[in-house]
Amino acid sequence: MLAPKSFNYATVRVVPRVERDEFVNAGVIVYSSEQNFLDARIEVNEARLRALWPALDVSMVARHLQAICRICAGDPAAGPIARLSKKERFYWLTAPRSAVIQISPVRTGLSSDPKSLLDRLARELVGMA
Repeated sequence: MLAPKSFNYATVRVVPRVERDEFVNAGVIVYSSEQNFLDARIEVNEARLRALWPALDVSMVARHLQAICRICAGDPAAGPIARLSKKERFYWLTAPRSAVIQISPVRTGLSSDPKSLLDRLARELVGMA
């Protein structure tokens, strides 16, 4: 078994009406410099989002959320941010913002398997299967 290495993670939130501070967790981003890992899991729960704001353009939100996955993967089609180092991409993605898509504070921990960790966090924090 591999020794645990440090990692950082943040929860991706959709805040349909910023002034109300209500949100739905929509994903998780995990970064480990020691394991050269950066990835995200995203899931759009349309029913929960519409419960907060029926007029929300869910398809637009979904497109922006999927951009997070493309940036993590370094997809050239995701634009210039996707060409940055994994560390720079993670900190760009997790920078505080006041918009419909927001990020929780960055948290840290130890794990020997960041992919399994990402899957577990997605189940626990977002409710993904």
